Amino acid sequence: MGDKSILIATKNKGKAKEFTELFANYGYDVKTLLDFPEIEDVEETGVTFKENAFLKADTISKELNCIVLADDSGLEVDALNGGPGIYSARFAGEHGDDQKNNQKLLEELKGLPTEKRAANFHCSLVLVGPGRAPLFVEGTVDGYILEEPRGENGFGYDPLFFAPELDKGMAELTSEEKNEISHRANAIKKLESHLDDWL
Repeated sequence: MGDKSILIATKNKGKAKEFTELFANYGYDVKTLLDFPEIEDVEETGVTFKENAFLKADTISKELNCIVLADDSGLEVDALNGGPGIYSARFAGEHGDDQKNNQKLLEELKGLPTEKRAANFHCSLVLVGPGRAPLFVEGTVDGYILEEPRGENGFGYDPLFFAPELDKGMAELTSEEKNEISHRANAIKKLESHLDDWL
């Protein structure tokens, strides 16, 4: 990895694309974990999104001696005391089974009226690099959980999340619309305001 390279700690091409565009403006070449299949998954043992993002970024940065950007994000539902939270991807037990996770969420909220279905998507981002203090930012988007899936786009809990500011379900948004209001978009905007100084 060169001096003008940044590793995004993800194997998700959609996520990587958002960051590639951002860092290209600063003349940085972006790599992802797909470029380094030998790197083992970092165990997320933190109790907050911020801790898990930092664990990933710090571990990989030390291994490759380069700048790493990591994020940890998930869904927080008021009626579930902020759950599934950091367990969003494995809410139903198996990691990354969107269908089962959504099914479990609907079952947990069964019979609750709209006003008791408030939720937010949360994203914590952290940039870590050799000889620099870590840079942390967070972004959220507020909404509520629908009673049945809507829309064909997005992934994860998007089909069940209603975004009042656009009066649409998250899975009904185009990627352009989603990139305007999503938790990750909000975190990226905050990140951008600090990038000049940090880089």
